[in-house]
Amino acid sequence: MNTMTHALAQRPLGRTGPQVSAVGFGCMGLVGWYGSRNDEESRATLLEAVDRGVNHFDTAASYQVGENERFVGEILRPVRSRILLASKCGLSRSASGAALVDNRPETIRASLDASLSRLGFDTIDLFYLHRIDKTVPIEESVGALAELVRSGKIRFIGLSECSATTLRRAAKVHPIAAVQTEYSIWSRDPEQSILAACREVGASFVAYSPLGRGFLAGNFRRVAELPAGDNRASHPRFQDANAAHNETLVALLRDIASEHGSAATTAQIAIAWVLSRAPEVVTIPGMKTRAHLRDNLAGGELQLTAAQLQRIDTLLEQSPTAGERHPPSMMQAIDRDD
Repeated sequence: MNTMTHALAQRPLGRTGPQVSAVGFGCMGLVGWYGSRNDEESRATLLEAVDRGVNHFDTAASYQVGENERFVGEILRPVRSRILLASKCGLSRSASGAALVDNRPETIRASLDASLSRLGFDTIDLFYLHRIDKTVPIEESVGALAELVRSGKIRFIGLSECSATTLRRAAKVHPIAAVQTEYSIWSRDPEQSILAACREVGASFVAYSPLGRGFLAGNFRRVAELPAGDNRASHPRFQDANAAHNETLVALLRDIASEHGSAATTAQIAIAWVLSRAPEVVTIPGMKTRAHLRDNLAGGELQLTAAQLQRIDTLLEQSPTAGERHPPSMMQAIDRDD
């Protein structure tokens, strides 16, 4: 199958890395987490993404306790030379669901070996600290990652949900190719300091959840509309009172989408918004179906006008997003400059 009609937009990974598709592929939801799984459709979606020119795929050891890496690795091994594969270490959950962060060098090394085994790969292109362990100096953790670069087991180092201070300290030990943080129309914390720090040290910014976990795509409007067992039911922004407030933003995105023609969607507007923020920004929307893949890639081609961007800013200034972006246990694991 060759479904690619033209080359996808690409942006560089860090100062010395390869070009990656501006719209990459967030793999977290492929085998559960957000409702039920459909392995046949997930497999077809991954392979069509490669055929359409997506070359940036993102997974993690903690996603479905390793099952995500096994699934993604099996499907992408035959096209290994055509992709950049990112994974992450250092985050797990307790029996009660609390976030457990461990960035000790010995844990990093063991986690990498386990990830390589599950993926069936000899090397991981971009390896992140999934969260920042405040009990371990970042210099020690990045030093361990630098040794793994020298050994050939990983190619580039990334940090996820780090503060600007942590990034600057890390970059003094070894170049940081990418920082991954939630960033979307309704999650704009990175604009406070981390985007500028990325520019300063030469790191790409990888925006996850650009669609607000589906809310900005208009996929649902309240918790009751989520599939059974869907993890989003625990997120504050999706609780009924918050969701009703936040629906005003989605209504505006619908209006803006209509200005781009009948085929445009709110998901496309949300992705176009993220990519408009800075040239070092790339995004990795999650997708489980080929229909969502095509929709998201179309968002990477769409351009918003200055007036449309201003309308979004004005609404958020007048009516800020209601609710935290993560449940309390996960918010506590985020490294921030206070």
